[in-house]
Amino acid sequence: MEQTEVLVVGAGPAGLGVGLALKKIGAQFGILERHKVGYSFARWPAETRFITPSFNANAFNLIDLNAISPDTSPAYTLGQEHPSGKAYARYLKALARHFELPVAEGVEVVRVEAQAQEGFLVHTSDGLFQTRFLVWAVGEFQFPKYTIPGSDSGLHYGKVRSWSKVQGDKQVVLGGYESGIDAAYNLVLLGKEVMVFDPQAPWLRQEGEPSVDLAPFTYERLQRALDSKRLTLVQMAIEQIEKRRGHFLLHHAEGAIQVPHPPIVATGFGGGFEPLGSLFEMVKGQPRLTEKDESTQASGLFLAGPKVHHRGTPFCFIYKFRARFPVVVEEIGQRLGLDTTPLEVYRKRGLWADDLEACCTSRCAC
Repeated sequence: MEQTEVLVVGAGPAGLGVGLALKKIGAQFGILERHKVGYSFARWPAETRFITPSFNANAFNLIDLNAISPDTSPAYTLGQEHPSGKAYARYLKALARHFELPVAEGVEVVRVEAQAQEGFLVHTSDGLFQTRFLVWAVGEFQFPKYTIPGSDSGLHYGKVRSWSKVQGDKQVVLGGYESGIDAAYNLVLLGKEVMVFDPQAPWLRQEGEPSVDLAPFTYERLQRALDSKRLTLVQMAIEQIEKRRGHFLLHHAEGAIQVPHPPIVATGFGGGFEPLGSLFEMVKGQPRLTEKDESTQASGLFLAGPKVHHRGTPFCFIYKFRARFPVVVEEIGQRLGLDTTPLEVYRKRGLWADDLEACCTSRCAC
């Protein structure tokens, strides 16, 4: 059984970002990764790009929106303003290598149990780990979510490696938020006719909150797709998908649509919480957290990444959830009796969101 003070599960931007902060305060820690560093990003569709722009303006205290540490920039490393998934995976690998982070690849967490007094036993494919603090930093992309009955017969966005491989001149996309519009845009570029169904019509929302509205980058591409006259947006729910020999029936309130190819399913991603059992209290599908991003059910268990929610606001973009890294690591460091002042660089560079009233209720004035 291996023992460590802090164990981080996941070597994506959340796990590596927490690891970089832990290294700054001299904590003893390890990072477990089921596949390889940046695995989920490497499996994005080839055409997909970050909706948040990268720019290396660090010298002016304007940190690259896609960076996970105060002193790095994907724009500088990759030379791309809207990085591809494969490019961003290279950035993550470069960080792990340059900062010599203790990542164990190919180790899958099977089950986690809280110990009676303190800490956790983490059962993995590579043996048993004992840790005082556990940071769950598992991403979303590898956990496709099917919310429509029968939609598992469709082609989920997370299963697509390139839109050029999708067959058929006419396509239906279920879901009109970021991934749905990205799918529609890339299919339209390939000359296909596309219909997007979503009862909430995200393309009409203008809340001023980036976790709710479509990104400007997405709106620009959406308009180009609409200008092609090959894209139709439908504010309607598909209630069930029925697979029949040679075609699919998409049932809705007014009848059904018959399509020859599997619909593109863009209904989101899960959180990968299964190995934790009931160690997180789930409320409407989201883990309930303290103001330090700690589980309300298990002391010493923290959450990092896109599943962090506070006051109804999801911290689902990298520039949002990275600002919680120092909050988590400061709390762990103080309990370990470590000097946490090296984390102040995060505050100086604007990467420390500890005022939940300010960061969770802001909206744009115009």
